Amino acid sequence: MRFAIGDTDFLLDGQPHRVLSGAIHYFRVHPDLWADRIHKAKLMGLNTVETYVAWNAHEETPGTFDFTGGLDLGRFLDLVEASGMHAIVRPGPYICAEWTNGGLPFWLFTDGTVGIRRDEPQFLAAVGRYLDALAPILVPRQIDAGGPIVLVQVENEYGAYGSDPVYLEKLERMHRDIGLTVPFTSVDQPMDSMLEDGSLPSLHKTGSFGSRSTERLARLRQAQPTGPLMCSEFWDGWFDSWGEHHHTTPAAASAADLDDLLAAGGSVNVYMFHGGTNFGFTNGANDKGVYRPIATSYDYDAPLDEAGRPTEKFHAFRDVIARYAPVPELPAAMQPGGSGLLASVSASPSADGLEARPTPAADVAVRLDHVLPLVDLLPTITSWTTHETPPTFDQLGAASGFVLYRTEVDLPAGGVLTVAEEVRDRVLVRVDGRTVGVLEREHHDRAIALPPVTGLLELLVEDQGRVDYGPRIGEPKGLIGAVRIDDDVLSRWTVSPLALDPLPEGALDALRTAAVPTGETLAGPVFATGAFDLPESDADRDRFLALDGFRKGVAWVNGFCLGRYWSRGPQRTLAVPGPVLRAGRNEVVVFEVHASAARTVCMRVEPSLGHTEG
Repeated sequence: MRFAIGDTDFLLDGQPHRVLSGAIHYFRVHPDLWADRIHKAKLMGLNTVETYVAWNAHEETPGTFDFTGGLDLGRFLDLVEASGMHAIVRPGPYICAEWTNGGLPFWLFTDGTVGIRRDEPQFLAAVGRYLDALAPILVPRQIDAGGPIVLVQVENEYGAYGSDPVYLEKLERMHRDIGLTVPFTSVDQPMDSMLEDGSLPSLHKTGSFGSRSTERLARLRQAQPTGPLMCSEFWDGWFDSWGEHHHTTPAAASAADLDDLLAAGGSVNVYMFHGGTNFGFTNGANDKGVYRPIATSYDYDAPLDEAGRPTEKFHAFRDVIARYAPVPELPAAMQPGGSGLLASVSASPSADGLEARPTPAADVAVRLDHVLPLVDLLPTITSWTTHETPPTFDQLGAASGFVLYRTEVDLPAGGVLTVAEEVRDRVLVRVDGRTVGVLEREHHDRAIALPPVTGLLELLVEDQGRVDYGPRIGEPKGLIGAVRIDDDVLSRWTVSPLALDPLPEGALDALRTAAVPTGETLAGPVFATGAFDLPESDADRDRFLALDGFRKGVAWVNGFCLGRYWSRGPQRTLAVPGPVLRAGRNEVVVFEVHASAARTVCMRVEPSLGHTEG
């Protein structure tokens, strides 16, 4: 088959074809759930699935690539093909996506000489290596080779970042040189000069917007007089940041904008169809004067919620699509008012024979019986090095998470600790095992008063998410600049990243055999674990971990890092993918940074993503 760009339409084997696509990021969804989410996209009436490719997830260290497990892009695309759908792939190299560092590997920035997202030899060499690694996955899966890929996007909203046509030309050539033959696209917001600055005549321009479709398409047509109109990011919701409300958009209003778009003859990629989750330490952040880390949930108020269930928006969008294209019949479980839970979906599912799954019976309380303070687990999760000045995360090779900085101080009268330039992003300050306060980047904190102490000063620094958009992409994490007490610069630091994703087996063994404390509270930084049982019939259903009474930290279930929690909200639960759970015994581990008012957590049936605006 052949896919091409005509004067007015996309052409599939020479015939006009409308792209009806939805975004599913394979790296935000458990791989055992990919087929289910893809199949539900087809049931909404979509004919295409779109995904970014997260470069930094695949190449955590230079030259070493991982395309296995939850990063098996080839398998994801094969499941798209098996469903009878097409695929759009957006390799970046920059993706934004509210993903840490916008998808760019942190190691690109360590020596400060690499020119990012421009015509710079070191950057282009690294991109070339990345594209070479993608070639065996993407090239044989193009539609003209019998695969699902019909479009590939070059760069991402580049017009909002810069204007370097030489860079874009070289990047386009690099994509062609690895053997990609399908049409190439660009995407930008149809406002100001972004469409012109972010593209080339050889790239088919598409728009990104979520409202005022008719007006946005008119601006796109002005920038590109011929060819099919396409909104390749139709924003149907929005992401959440810690401390803000949970964003939602009215289903009726979004559906009306989608109707306007399709009535104008446009093609669409719904962003997101299914948002998923920022598992582990993968969330990004924004900084437009104030640093705002992205929440763990990436539900996005999408047609398919974080647990893969159809929402009101799913049905509203499906009704709109049905006016322009045939849509499959919905199984009973996915009819409005149904549970949304289907029997396990194979690699090539059909709509026939899918039975409704019973709703999980009840919430399950989990007592965290075994508790160890962080200090007792340090031998199993640290690898200390010594430094005259505090190194950044990047200099330590730490992409994310926590780093512990230690030094000895002699302060018989106390003093004021100051970080010279900036805290990135949050510091728990402790002296002789006692917490004395917190420095937060969001509040532009750089100084804190210390009590009289002669002994150990500990700074537990958390990277809360690397900035994913704008000029602060790639900035180093940790303590930026000299650390002083009053006028004296502190030196002779002992430093280690904490190995948390995954937790080492030695740490888990120590925790499981720790003593069972009395009392109902936990004083952090502390690790705690507990177990719960699930029957066979309820072992693989998505659940939601509620940590009521806990303040801030990280949680795991059966060794799978669910991500960060924070009592400031908006979200009150962490998504637990069904495939992570098992019949019989299951284990929860919590790392609480501050303190908790409880020692019981709850595996809930329903999520709580927090209050909405208004």
